[in-house]
Amino acid sequence: MTVSASTAGPKPPVAFVRRRQSVASIIAEVWDARDLVMQFVLRDLTIRYTQAIMGFAWALLMPLLIVGAGMMFKVVVATLSNTPLEGSSIASLAAKALPWAFFAGALSTATQSIIGNANLIGKVYFPRESLPLATVLAQSPDLIVGLVMLTIILPFIGVSLAWTELWVLVVIVLLVTFTVGCALLLSCANLFFRDVKYIVQVVLNFGVFGTPVFFEPQMLGHKGAAIMLALPLSPFVQAMDMAMVRGHSLLETVTIATAKGPVVVWAPWMLGYAAATSFVLLGLGLLVFRRASARFAEMA
Repeated sequence: MTVSASTAGPKPPVAFVRRRQSVASIIAEVWDARDLVMQFVLRDLTIRYTQAIMGFAWALLMPLLIVGAGMMFKVVVATLSNTPLEGSSIASLAAKALPWAFFAGALSTATQSIIGNANLIGKVYFPRESLPLATVLAQSPDLIVGLVMLTIILPFIGVSLAWTELWVLVVIVLLVTFTVGCALLLSCANLFFRDVKYIVQVVLNFGVFGTPVFFEPQMLGHKGAAIMLALPLSPFVQAMDMAMVRGHSLLETVTIATAKGPVVVWAPWMLGYAAATSFVLLGLGLLVFRRASARFAEMA
């Protein structure tokens, strides 16, 4: 007895095999969509500054707030220890406030970048990585404005400019890479677990005390300094101070003598640690983000 195709029942579903994508292919796809990324960046900048009274002056507000809070702390410490507050200490605080302000601002907005653009998800295809990437890049003008202003002010507070400031370019590239990696992971996690944004805000509010922004590493002694400088963001913050204010090359070891003995406040391994952390985090973020992006439409 012959069974016709129409009465043989439904055909078994075709098994679709998801093609694995490498980090290089994802980066190439995002690069091909660079015009779209720039449009997202311009949109974020327009929304942020078009109807703002202070305009681009907001780019200096967060670093100034951090410097102001740090100044209060340093004045108290200087008063209790009966030591003068030097101009280089103020410059150091300002230099370290810039990378922290960039990281905190970029991460707080990038964490919600997928949810904030839920109307685009599922309607048209584009590399979803463009959204957190554009949010991070939209914070870059603030960082650049802050660096230019600080470079202009440094000579007036007694800090000489040196060739070591060129290291700042390397630090910025690594910092942006590190921040993009964090943004990819956290924006993805926030879509699936909506309380991630609250955890991020708590960490950012108190994380400044764990990095060498307010506290100098040598204040904590040898072991305390080693723990502080081992935190992922600390090398970026400390490198800005070493290269921009202290005039040290990032390829040399810097040791400060304290009452508890010599304390290493910078070593070349920290630069390698920052580079490795940045690129590993970026690669991991791209892979995790792309793997989870198939469920973005249903979760958004």
